[in-house]
Amino acid sequence: MKKYYPILCIAFLSAFLFSCKQSDASLSDSQSAEVKADVLKLADSTAKDISTKGPIAWLDHFEDSPGFFMASGGSLAFPDYHTANSFIKGTVIKVMPKITLKWSDIRVDPLTLQIAVMGAGFHEDVTDPSGKITPYDGYFTATVHNTEKGWKFRDEHWSMKPGK
Repeated sequence: MKKYYPILCIAFLSAFLFSCKQSDASLSDSQSAEVKADVLKLADSTAKDISTKGPIAWLDHFEDSPGFFMASGGSLAFPDYHTANSFIKGTVIKVMPKITLKWSDIRVDPLTLQIAVMGAGFHEDVTDPSGKITPYDGYFTATVHNTEKGWKFRDEHWSMKPGK
């Protein structure tokens, strides 16, 4: 084992330096602008789809992957896509058949060509089955991922303004 020690050290050091160099790579200005534009398109299409089709449209914008989760108000609302799918189809569309969603002050932080972070204020007018509209305001953050099907929300957190 002693005779392999220098080789193992060199291999480890090389791997370490290579991985550090890879993590220091940053996006060019044009790449960053492209990611921002794509994430803004995702935000825009999400708001339009939710406002047109209702809450079922969220499922078109969530990433259907094992890593998906959503938190709201400090609690884990959906631990995975399957739970979100079941709850939205079985409950949400019945208790809130219409939602009008508007984003404000959208921020996008491109991390790589495939991953970005989005934050935005939001205003929702939620319509219940009787037609009563309840407004909600808060802040939304998400990790977004460029998948084979385009940009999708991978992880999300909603926080409501106090009193809501």
